[in-house]
Amino acid sequence: MSVKVVPIPQRNEYGALELKTYINKSTIRGFLITASLLLLFLIYHLISGSIAGKEEAPPLAPIAKLDLISLDAPAEEIEAPPPPAPEQIVAGPAARAGTPTPIPDAEIAPDLQDFADMDVLDRASAEGGDGIDMGDFAGNIDWEGEGVKVETREAEPDPDEFVPVEKQPGMDIAELQKLVEYPKLAKEAGVEGRVIVKALIDANGKVRRTLVEYTDNSLLNQAAIDAIKNYKNFTPAIQNNKPVMVWISIPLRFKLR
Repeated sequence: MSVKVVPIPQRNEYGALELKTYINKSTIRGFLITASLLLLFLIYHLISGSIAGKEEAPPLAPIAKLDLISLDAPAEEIEAPPPPAPEQIVAGPAARAGTPTPIPDAEIAPDLQDFADMDVLDRASAEGGDGIDMGDFAGNIDWEGEGVKVETREAEPDPDEFVPVEKQPGMDIAELQKLVEYPKLAKEAGVEGRVIVKALIDANGKVRRTLVEYTDNSLLNQAAIDAIKNYKNFTPAIQNNKPVMVWISIPLRFKLR
């Protein structure tokens, strides 16, 4: 019987224990290197800052100090002279207004001014201007008199415009109904119905305008409008104790007997 000898393997010098030791040493070595670099960078920064601080600063401009007493007094304001008054030029058409009277040619004075034509008649006076026409009225027109009376017309409100009043226009609807004349065509056709007319009553109680607001038949419209225009007893609306112009709706009935 033979005996076989098996060699025992030798232990490896590099294993988990050696690897763990190597990691610890490398970690410590890396930390020390990093700390050293940071320290060197900090020292360099401090040294460079101290050197830059020792450089000479640029010279500052001198500060001038003023005493309020030494300041000059403000210059007195000199008022500018008023502008010269404009030269008064009497302008207007040289022609005079009026109707020329026929006279013999021998009696015409050399300096007689022509009568105004239609272009300048509204700007000429009875004596005529000074010969310089600048497009204005004749300078010898008396403006201090009564002048031309211009009648101002009250603005008419729109039919749909709301006008606040204290009192609406007054009327006698029964008397107004009596003024309605039945249209002949509507009577022959047997047409009946109602018409509502919107009328504008001014401050004097007169009918300014009318329009048909509603109708059952157009044959009845004109008769209703004529009756309202022929009615003379409207009283105006009152606002702030004054008569005013407003629109009112007036219904009229058409019925055959």
